[in-house]
Formats: sequence, C-alpha cells, structure tokens
Amino acid sequence: MDQTLEVILGRSVREDFLTWQCRLRRVSSRRDGGRPSPGMRPRVTLENRASAAAAITVLIARHDPTVTMQALRHAVLKTHDPRQRYEQGLRLLSSDYYEEPKEFSGTMTAQFITDSSLAADLLAAGSCQLHFEEAHRRFRLTCAVGRLSEGEPSYELTYWHNRVFNPNPPATTWVLVFEPDWDRAAAESDR
Repeated sequence: MDQTLEVILGRSVREDFLTWQCRLRRVSSRRDGGRPSPGMRPRVTLENRASAAAAITVLIARHDPTVTMQALRHAVLKTHDPRQRYEQGLRLLSSDYYEEPKEFSGTMTAQFITDSSLAADLLAAGSCQLHFEEAHRRFRLTCAVGRLSEGEPSYELTYWHNRVFNPNPPATTWVLVFEPDWDRAAAESDR
C-alpha cells in the first residue's frame, strides 16, 4: 500500500530514502565493484503516467560535491590506465563516502548522451516520477527535472564519477538534475 508520509518509522521519507540509498551504494562499492543495484536505477514515468524508461542510473548528490569531484577528477587525470582509475575511484567511494546520509541533499543527477531523446522528453516535461525498488523497499519520487551546465559542481561530480567507471565516455553529454518534491514522496515496505 502506498503511503504519502510525513514520517516512516520515526524518520521523514527523505531521511529514510537517503539512508536506504547510502546503504545500497555502500554495498555496491564494497562488494559489487561499484555496479549499480536495481535500487539505484529507478524506472521513469512522466506525469501523464507514460513510461519513459525502464531504468536510469542516478547519483545522489552531497550538499557540497566539490571535494569528491576534485578527488575523482584527480583519479581520472593522473593515469591513462583505466584499471588504476577505477580502483582509485572505487577506493574513495567505498571508504566512508556513503556513511553519513545527512551529508546528502536528496538531489539526484544522471548523465545522458547529448541529444538523448529520453533526456529531451524529460526536459520538455519539466518533471517526472522516479520509481525506486529493491528487495522489500519502494519509493516513488515526483521530481522537477532540469539540465546542469558544465562547470556546475553537480555536473562535474557526475561527469568525473562516470569517467571512473567508463574509460570511453561519449564526447559530449548532458547531465540532468532531479529535485524531489518531498511533500509528494511515497514509500512502501513489505516488512
């Protein structure tokens, strides 16, 4: 049963979501080589309920992504060896990066190839719903969608994070930002 919630188990939906996301991402970076789990790849629907994508990979953003972005950028630029880039980036993300959910803003980003039809549809709509699901947890977040400009901290973090995991990125990309409306967020648990 969907619940539009002020509080789930003594926490807000936002806090519950970020705690869950941080846990999923710790497991991914420590046990699964950074491969995104299903709970990190939401299904996307537009406000008219039209399905836009079966799954996109999103990053959760810290309040200040600058230090992490600089460390990931350094990992990528200091060597041409993709394995070394990957290992150093994964070390950074698997250390204590996801330990404190309160360090994260609730904003999410995703990178798309330039002129992606999905990205264009999301931007034209201006909003969407992200449906997160893994194991016994589900979240539905209604989000405003925008496009970040190169040079913005969250754009740069997304770009350099993805360069750690993809040694051959497209020449140009768009980074979209998803800003949840936490008052409309819904959460569900089978437990």
